Amino acid sequence: MQQKPYLIHDDARRMAAAAEAEATRNNWAVTIAIVDDGGHLLWLQRLDGAAPISAQIAPAKARTAALGRRESRLYEEMINGPRTAFLSAPGLEGMLEGGVPIVRDGHCLGAVGVSGVKSSEDVLVARAGIAALGD
Repeated sequence: MQQKPYLIHDDARRMAAAAEAEATRNNWAVTIAIVDDGGHLLWLQRLDGAAPISAQIAPAKARTAALGRRESRLYEEMINGPRTAFLSAPGLEGMLEGGVPIVRDGHCLGAVGVSGVKSSEDVLVARAGIAALGD
């Protein structure tokens, strides 16, 4: 039988704290979402001042990154390029930059999705959260 690592509540808490610290350090009002490998929400945190819609967008970005096992940015690039038909992909809604998968030992454990500032800044917050897990 195969075995794989998985996220626990303490992992989500540590990632959220690190992501929040990065956002706070930059004065970014964002929503942080953390999902497991099936795209199920483990953590949702909307910082003061974050737009209400960001609480919908961040989990969608995270879910897309987890289910696709790749950054949500890649879907955005496909859609903006020659593959607009990818908009019809079932189950994927957050095909915007800002969702980053959590990969350890070749396994996708889930993803962090962030929404509220420029997409490139959302990614920085997500990556700061993932870095809290260490290598």
